[in-house]
Amino acid sequence: MSTVATFSNGHVGFVCLNCRSPLVAAGQGSDQNDGALKCPRCGTAFDVVNGIPRFVSPENYANSFGFQWNRHARTQLDSYTGASISCDRFFLTTRWPERLDGETVLEAGCGAGRFTEILAQTGARLFSFDLSTAVDANQANNDGQNVTFFQADITNIPLPYEAFDRVVCLGVLQHTPDPKAAFMNLVNFLKPGGCIAIDVYDLASHRFPLPKYWLRPVTKRLPPAFLYRLIATAGPRLLPLKRRLRRHRYGRPLSHLIPIYDYAGQVDLDDRQLQDWAILDTFDGLSAWYEKPQTPAAVREWFEEANLEQIEVGPGPNGINGRGVRPRIA
Repeated sequence: MSTVATFSNGHVGFVCLNCRSPLVAAGQGSDQNDGALKCPRCGTAFDVVNGIPRFVSPENYANSFGFQWNRHARTQLDSYTGASISCDRFFLTTRWPERLDGETVLEAGCGAGRFTEILAQTGARLFSFDLSTAVDANQANNDGQNVTFFQADITNIPLPYEAFDRVVCLGVLQHTPDPKAAFMNLVNFLKPGGCIAIDVYDLASHRFPLPKYWLRPVTKRLPPAFLYRLIATAGPRLLPLKRRLRRHRYGRPLSHLIPIYDYAGQVDLDDRQLQDWAILDTFDGLSAWYEKPQTPAAVREWFEEANLEQIEVGPGPNGINGRGVRPRIA
């Protein structure tokens, strides 16, 4: 049974994490963008800081993502790079139409908003959240669009069930404590007939003993700012070496041992942008607390266990793509 709650303007509204009753505004702080949302039923209150409702503790396992996306707030935005990398990946993964007028979409794990920017142009009413303070970078990048921003946990989302026409989660599930549980929770928010699209790292491409897996037990425990300085200092020196090795037959295996990402020849970016992406993604790979790649068979089982229809699971730009539709009520 649907528990849809709405604001006075008719849009989907927030619900209490404890009793799932609709929340109401509970006063305003000294800053006009601060305040709280309160549950009239159980009395639980949730802070609104910088205009963003906060449903999680400031300290959590995603702190490194908050650091990286506020540091690289615009690095992966198509509007900044002048390329169509994010747009191409989004539509290749979701296979959704370019216009979603009148639809309501939930974006789980928004980061700095590289895909929010794409979704905002579809005409959909978008709810976009992240566990980390990356949501602040997203708001700065996409404020003024038809987007509601909030900070929340993917396994405890403060929105009514069965309220969304579409749910999307890209680049996120492998970084959660339990990717399957996170996915199964997202399905709860689909309307009957609604579509979900996800991607997740492919275990097959992560079986090679990548240097990051040798380093991660140490690097993920380092303070994010310290680790970032190490990568930002070493990265510009390692990139030329990696490229020189890659040009030689016997140097290619050695190039894989250099723990810096390099997208030269793969994406249409200039040298400065390539360096920024290299630093960003290397930090991402070495700092994330969880990284749990999956197999296509496991992902298909998620969709089947969720009783979805029109299931499609296969290779994609970020590893494994998955799409499915929640059955309509007979």
